[in-house]
Amino acid sequence: MGLQRWTGARTTLCMTLLLSAAAGAGPLRVHPTNPRYFTDGTKNADGEWKAVYLTGSHTWHNLQDGGPTDPPAAFDYQGFLDFLVEQNHNFFRLWAWESPREAAWHKGTLYCEPLPYLRTGPGNGVDGKPCFDVTKFNPEYFERLRERVQAARERGLYVGVMLFQGFSVAKKAKRAQNNPWPGHPFHRDNNINGIDGDTNSDGNGYETHTLDNPRVTALQEAYVRRVIDTVGPFDNVVYEISNESHGRSTAWQYHMIELIRQYEKTRGWQHPVWMSFQWDDTDGAGTNQALFDSPAEVISPRHGTDAREAYRTDPPVADGAKVILLDTDHLWGEGGDAAWVWKSFLRGHQPIYMDRLAKLTGDKRGDIPGAEGVRLAMGMTRRLARRVSLAALTPHPELASTGYCLADPGHEYIVYLPQGGEVTVDLTAASDTLAVEWLNPRSGEIVPGPSAARGTKLSFRAPFAHDAVLCLRAQSHP
Repeated sequence: MGLQRWTGARTTLCMTLLLSAAAGAGPLRVHPTNPRYFTDGTKNADGEWKAVYLTGSHTWHNLQDGGPTDPPAAFDYQGFLDFLVEQNHNFFRLWAWESPREAAWHKGTLYCEPLPYLRTGPGNGVDGKPCFDVTKFNPEYFERLRERVQAARERGLYVGVMLFQGFSVAKKAKRAQNNPWPGHPFHRDNNINGIDGDTNSDGNGYETHTLDNPRVTALQEAYVRRVIDTVGPFDNVVYEISNESHGRSTAWQYHMIELIRQYEKTRGWQHPVWMSFQWDDTDGAGTNQALFDSPAEVISPRHGTDAREAYRTDPPVADGAKVILLDTDHLWGEGGDAAWVWKSFLRGHQPIYMDRLAKLTGDKRGDIPGAEGVRLAMGMTRRLARRVSLAALTPHPELASTGYCLADPGHEYIVYLPQGGEVTVDLTAASDTLAVEWLNPRSGEIVPGPSAARGTKLSFRAPFAHDAVLCLRAQSHP
């Protein structure tokens, strides 16, 4: 659907935020001509592969229930899906926790259930409950996983299925209040199988996210295969290896990526695999280069001090080496604003947001400041991505004086003005007059402008007193 259909009387995007296409005609795969994005295998009227843009909020206990009570209160998963659809989001991370006690940064204990392994005994673990048998899977966990992925698919939502959790195996941060490792199923006092994930006896389980212990690795491989058997039939799945495992986990994560590849081939499936930034304050962080060097199709980098890694403030251009899900969780922990969403989108990234969702989770701190604007911006960028010829658009910061331009030179341009005001756009590649529209990123209002001349550099002034989005499209462009 072309931008020209946005012209005419003023309207708002708010009326169409409920629109959401069903997730996928098939599993996502890297787009063959624009590898910044995925495709689901469908084509447009011109026979070109459709590009799929992913964006949305995620929160910590959308798979396993978690909280200060034992057992923790149930998470309103259907309410969460309703929220995502209402916001016009289409992607979220489905968080997994490895330990029945998690979140080292909290002063008190946070309980988490269900876990992937059965608690059969004999004997009790450190929490006074029966020890785990880590050779026996908990049917409740995997049935919940299957049901939640299926429910998301029915709502048109893609799911990042998290496999492992860096914050379940160690204290990780010097400022941390608690260490979740003593409750972990692979702690020697918590299982009946003689598994000891702390091979150097330092009180942390870092070694479980390395290849140092073959017995642990074999158990983890069995778990990964069980996850694949559970959700592999669904086409809305992206596998995330781990949330912020430590820097020494690189070889282990690469191993798990290849395991997924090989096992899925035996099952007749092939879903994308995602590697996220490796963080740790005590054992050492990883590097963005480790992500780019990985066999994963999609990555989530961190913010760095170098301009080439300034993902918080001035996201570098995505060159297509990897699909990049730019996650506020790995940039701030909690942070980001609407301008960051637009900057990321115009540089070829796909922004996702770590969200407290206080109304759903009961978080007494309330929402993260600016959360409402971030949510709205993600929904707007998704709607715009579906309206334009996204597969043909690539970042061209050199074509706009603001530096934020996604374009198919000569045919289509999207330009972001972070401060509003005026922008100069290089249209020398255009051989046809261009239709002009302005999008108000705070309200969704569309304002048509006078047609733009072809083959020259032109200045445009935003009709809003704040940031703005300029959309240009050759009038002969379908």
